[in-house]
Amino acid sequence: MKWCALLLMVMLSFSTYSQSSFEFVVIPDTQTYVEEFPDIYMKQMKWVASQGKRFSFVLHVGDITQNNSDEEWQIARKGLALLDGKVPYHLALGNHDMGSRPGKFADTRNSSLANRYFSYNNYAKNNNIIASFPANQIDNSCAEYVLIKLSWLVCSLEFGPRDKTIAWVKSVIKNHPQHRVIFNTHSYLYEDNTLQDGDDWYLPQGYGVGKEEGDEQVNHGGQLWNKLVKSTPHSIMVFSGHILGTGVGQLVNQNDNEKNVYQMLANYQKNVKGVERGDSGYLRIIKVDKAANTISVKTFSPWLNKYKTDPEHEFSFTEVDL
Repeated sequence: MKWCALLLMVMLSFSTYSQSSFEFVVIPDTQTYVEEFPDIYMKQMKWVASQGKRFSFVLHVGDITQNNSDEEWQIARKGLALLDGKVPYHLALGNHDMGSRPGKFADTRNSSLANRYFSYNNYAKNNNIIASFPANQIDNSCAEYVLIKLSWLVCSLEFGPRDKTIAWVKSVIKNHPQHRVIFNTHSYLYEDNTLQDGDDWYLPQGYGVGKEEGDEQVNHGGQLWNKLVKSTPHSIMVFSGHILGTGVGQLVNQNDNEKNVYQMLANYQKNVKGVERGDSGYLRIIKVDKAANTISVKTFSPWLNKYKTDPEHEFSFTEVDL
């Protein structure tokens, strides 16, 4: 009887723990992996798929491909297909994932190859998608989850989200007023731990898509914060990539509801400082722990089977109010 009572206590303890926390993966820009090191990219995807039900979902911050070519999208699809039916994934298309032809980076907002290799019906079915913009395309999407007894929206937004894209995602959030919101987009935070603004490199306004006007006007990180993230009452986290240099950054600001929003940049590909050949294969593991009021971040490479433990790669946010 004592053993039964002990077993019951352990089971109850595990149940309480599992209901108070969840983990998900953030995959930084894979463009040079898909172009030059496909074995590393496949190792990332195989590792995520092998983790069973450990992860609630996966975010890809964009620049899935380098040259927006058929060959690279075939590799991208082959890797992410390993996750189908195992763990949902959400894609934020980057500047290298759109354009009039391969090698033309975001000269136009042409995402036809991305939508060919990730058909909307299959993408929505496997990934809890409840809304998309434009309709029936993967360019922008929101997914719904119930985790740690709270409702969540995970919204993945295009490179340089347009004013009309912001209007669309605001309407989705308005229809889900009690949902906590995680934003996933390609270009947002800069390597100096500040929101992108007019003084920074790599702004969406510097590409062909950035020349449009009216509701097609694009937004950099600071504009996206002011027009969308700041005014979202339950905004919790924002993830992005795109920036080279150190490839990492973090920022905590309060939204209009006086809640902290945890914003993170991660990029570990070729040409990032400290990455010799672009073959590191690092990704981020995020743990949200409601009981401990923390959001913790670890950086792990399935290819190297190694963690990065420097403070800019492994850290925690405390006193998190969900």
